[in-house]
Amino acid sequence: MKFFYFLLLTCCYFNEGFTQQPSANWLQVIDAATSQPVEGATVRFFPGTETTVTNEQGKFHLKSESAIDSVQVSAIGFKNKSVYQTTLNQQDAIKLEIQPIEIKNITLFSGVEGTKTISMIDIKNRSFNHSQEVLSFIPGLFIGQHAGGGKAEQIFLRGFDIDHGTDVAITVDGMPVNMVSHAHGQGYADLHFLMPELIDKVDYKKGTYSADKGNMATAGFVNFHTKKVLTENSIKLEAGQFNTYRLAGMMKLLGAKAAQKQQSAYIATEYMYSDGYFDNPQDFKRFNVFGKYHGRLNSSNILSFTASAFSSSWSASGQIPERAFKDGLISFFGAIDPNEGGETGRRNINTQHIKTFDNGATFQNQLYYTHYDFALYSNFTFFLKDSIHGDQIKQKEVRNLVGYNGSYQVNSFAGDNKITTEIGGGFRLDKTKNSELSRTKNKSELLQQLQSGNISEINPAVYINETIRWNEKFTINAGLRWDYFDMQYQDKTDNNKKLASSSIISPKFNIYYHINSKTNLYLNTGKGFHSNDTRVAVVTSARKAVPAAYGTDLGFTTKPFKNLFFNTAVWYLELDQEFIYVGDEGVVEPSGRSRRIGIDASARYQPFTQLIIDADVNYSHARSVEEIKGENYLPLAPAFTSTGGLSYKTTKGWNGSLRYRFLGRRPANEDYSTIARGYFIADANLMYARNKWEAGISAQNLLNTRWKETQFDTESRLKDETVAVSEIHFTPGTPFFIKFSLTYQF
Repeated sequence: MKFFYFLLLTCCYFNEGFTQQPSANWLQVIDAATSQPVEGATVRFFPGTETTVTNEQGKFHLKSESAIDSVQVSAIGFKNKSVYQTTLNQQDAIKLEIQPIEIKNITLFSGVEGTKTISMIDIKNRSFNHSQEVLSFIPGLFIGQHAGGGKAEQIFLRGFDIDHGTDVAITVDGMPVNMVSHAHGQGYADLHFLMPELIDKVDYKKGTYSADKGNMATAGFVNFHTKKVLTENSIKLEAGQFNTYRLAGMMKLLGAKAAQKQQSAYIATEYMYSDGYFDNPQDFKRFNVFGKYHGRLNSSNILSFTASAFSSSWSASGQIPERAFKDGLISFFGAIDPNEGGETGRRNINTQHIKTFDNGATFQNQLYYTHYDFALYSNFTFFLKDSIHGDQIKQKEVRNLVGYNGSYQVNSFAGDNKITTEIGGGFRLDKTKNSELSRTKNKSELLQQLQSGNISEINPAVYINETIRWNEKFTINAGLRWDYFDMQYQDKTDNNKKLASSSIISPKFNIYYHINSKTNLYLNTGKGFHSNDTRVAVVTSARKAVPAAYGTDLGFTTKPFKNLFFNTAVWYLELDQEFIYVGDEGVVEPSGRSRRIGIDASARYQPFTQLIIDADVNYSHARSVEEIKGENYLPLAPAFTSTGGLSYKTTKGWNGSLRYRFLGRRPANEDYSTIARGYFIADANLMYARNKWEAGISAQNLLNTRWKETQFDTESRLKDETVAVSEIHFTPGTPFFIKFSLTYQF
């Protein structure tokens, strides 16, 4: 640890003594079709072995023109392009033409994350059938829906039952999705406001290793980037079983002249309706509208502005006890209380500005605002607590969320060694009104108000990142982050204001070693955290407001053959004791220290240009640290998971994919006496594109497997029962489901 602090302070102190390069030596790589920057393009300098990668603005640094004959630029999904030194400064930018993905052209070099390469392959090669698949894009991440399609999905990753987002930080264009101190649960992350067609790329990393990522980033983080520009206007119609319909449209608002100046604007919208596959119609409705402007104001300023609105309502059959299905009381797709469901809405404004200075440094600023409302009706125990009216509850809140993110990044050089310094910070304010937990009947009759209050949570943060790339072999990153939390809860039941505050320092240290052209090694270490619910922090020790997580990854990325890309890591994660606010009960429960170890492996293989085969295999061993052996299992923590498939893709004509997902059995309680059963599900889709038209058919659960999407060990009592029973309660997964689509581009 002393070495870490010494390195960080030394880099910061001496950075000013290094040479900062003028803007004339920075060149840009852009997409020839859209004129937008190409981030992550590999640039090779000839003669020699030196390589670099383009930044977020598509730029790379040309240290000495006289020392090179040419550069070769390659990027996933683009044709390689070579440019001779004599013509480098005779063009505004290096333009790349789109072509099918070719894994053989991927170059390994120090400091580039293997997961980032895999993400770029997947996003250009795979399509999403529906919005719920958005999170499943992350290798090893599984989701489960248990409330009629409108509620945020339950998330599983790296031995965590993350509930609805407690231990994975999710953002869209840098704007947080997770809701702290949410009425239903800490970190609740509802991504249904993101249209799948708008996803341009996905950044993700598992673990606690990124200084610019703070709250919730323990198992990892996911940042979705929406498209900066549309290449075509389009309208899409989908129709499927169970009275399912969806209409989506996207339209450009600026013409070709604006595109040449790297300016674009568009609007997109969708409406969806489905009765669902349950015996009781779900009456699910969702509406989205999204508008975006992205443009280069001048040679040194880029502005992006988005505004969106989302609303959803649904009914739900909820979780059902196994005994009710086995005894014939209800069918596999039935309900004990068919009057569950909810409604939610979200309105967002997001502004981002990037300023580039003459020395190549960048200053990024982001301001965002969200207005959010939520109401959820659930019944998990049926008649356990109220034998007359039943145990239905209502969870409700109205929230205003405002925040800022900023960073300054500059590159400098000491000989052949590149040094990148990043200083950043942020501020987030969440204020809820009437965060409520009540007992209800039939979603309309209020029986008892259990909790009601207003929450205010403020989280300022600062961080510093120092990255040194030595001699094309070593890249070392050291980071330090400080977060502060000020929490207030105005309890309306006793008219009492309760306060708490806490802070946490999170060091990070990462090493990357480039062995040869085929293999990279890396070691990631770091401390992270997730904050506890405000209603927890104000009634427990303030020290428990931000329990820490400590993680390590040791892994490698390799290309043993030209068409095979492989990434694997063994990892370790330990989480401090935390106190959990149980939103369904309105009580605070302690959760002891936990420890997780595991291994992740991902492979992408391209036997020929049109076909890519992928597989992700993940194993985790999750246990409580403080309990005796045999009673230290973590309920619902996944042990073995795997996803994969094959994708056939051409520019025109037939395209298709066949995919599987496997989740192994796992403990449903602390002593593994109750089991949450695993499942294997296969999906497929087939598309045909010609001129301006594209038609498709997709099939979920191709084998018509009867499976349980979510499972809980719950104590409940049915109407005619005299005693309570504890057993698996589940939500059934979708049966065989076919959906047709038709898209017209103009």
